[in-house]
Amino acid sequence: MTPDADDRAPHPTEDLAASTSRSAPPPANAHARTRRCGPFTVVEVLGEIDLATEALLAEHLYAATASAQSDVLVDLRQVDFFDCSGLRVLCRAETRARDHGGRLRVVADAPRIRRLLGGAGLLGRFPLLAGIPGEGP
Repeated sequence: MTPDADDRAPHPTEDLAASTSRSAPPPANAHARTRRCGPFTVVEVLGEIDLATEALLAEHLYAATASAQSDVLVDLRQVDFFDCSGLRVLCRAETRARDHGGRLRVVADAPRIRRLLGGAGLLGRFPLLAGIPGEGP
């Protein structure tokens, strides 16, 4: 996967997310939940993200990047498994945030996430943060 590959391809979750209210995040599910933390929209990712669960994450990221100048943090610290399906969802969401004048960054402290992003050539696109700015240790 190249860093910009498939970013603008239609995705089935866009219709689903577009039909939900833009003023409230989607309901939490087994793999993603959204919350506010100061100026940030934080999408916490849980468990395993693969082809079977990517839509559950995409729904939250689509909603989080819908507004202009959004500052989205994707928290991967509770992820057990993350494959190229998850990377595709991240790339689409980052492109959407950037197109709306915002940004998307990744919060991760596991070396395997750094290796995954590095192996895919995405470390430059997704600056890694060790934690949520403003939150305690």
